[in-house]
Amino acid sequence: MSINGIDTDFIVMVIWGVIFAIFVLKLFQSIRLVPTKSAYIVERLGKYHSTLDAGFHTLIPFVDKVAYIHDLKEETIDVPPQECFSSDEVNVEVDGVIYISVTDPVKASYGITDYRYAAIQLAQTTTRSVIGTLDLDRTFEERDLISAKVVEVLDEAGSMWGMRVHRYEIKNITPPETVKNAMEMQVNAERERRALLAKSEGDKQSKINRSEGVMAETINRSEGEMQRRINEAEGKAQEILTLAKATSESIERLAVVISSEGGQSALRMQLGEQYMKQLDGLSKKDSRIVLPGNLVNFEYWMDSIGLKDDKK
Repeated sequence: MSINGIDTDFIVMVIWGVIFAIFVLKLFQSIRLVPTKSAYIVERLGKYHSTLDAGFHTLIPFVDKVAYIHDLKEETIDVPPQECFSSDEVNVEVDGVIYISVTDPVKASYGITDYRYAAIQLAQTTTRSVIGTLDLDRTFEERDLISAKVVEVLDEAGSMWGMRVHRYEIKNITPPETVKNAMEMQVNAERERRALLAKSEGDKQSKINRSEGVMAETINRSEGEMQRRINEAEGKAQEILTLAKATSESIERLAVVISSEGGQSALRMQLGEQYMKQLDGLSKKDSRIVLPGNLVNFEYWMDSIGLKDDKK
């Protein structure tokens, strides 16, 4: 059968062929193999129907449709650089990275249009708010505080978006070039100050060590001198004691000799010998001595000290 020269049977066959191809395609599309750590959101006639976990699943062609596919593994999202003002009105550029994972695929599909974009925007606004409460120096020191605050805000919002924020890390905090140069000058000044302080501390310790060394040397010398004098004094004292003892013994022996028979005569003879030697010395030139008139009367001198001649 033909109409105006066109074979209608051929047209019908083509239409049925297209319908069959579409049916086969939909039949293959209704077979789903869900990988591990993935979740497929299935809609039936435009309404949420079920969530497909890892494994083999079949859908009803032309009725069921996979509307959203979510990766449940932890993923990183870069937060683009943004300008923030610190509390002391310094403009800094901050960027970071968020580590998140989907915990509820249904909320991630229907709770928000794009949870990734929302997480980035919320991280940026929270970062600006936290940095606005800190001065420039503290922004470099309080990275953990900024990260903790962003994670807290994102985690609170993530419970409604079906995701969990594991951590947020600030990659760079970049101040303007003028501020950077001033900070470098401040760091150099602080480094020079510490160097001067360390040098002064070293000089101080060196002087203390030298003074302690001089003091120890002086003490050692004084103790040595004191010990030397003590030793000399003890030596002299021992010498005096020895001389006194010897003199005492000599006097005792002399007394014994004098008191014995003929002792006084022997002593007179000894003294007479010494007496004559002294008189002989008077004859030397340039000797001027004032003597009593009876110096040459030896007997008189002997009698005056109690040494009488035993022969008389």
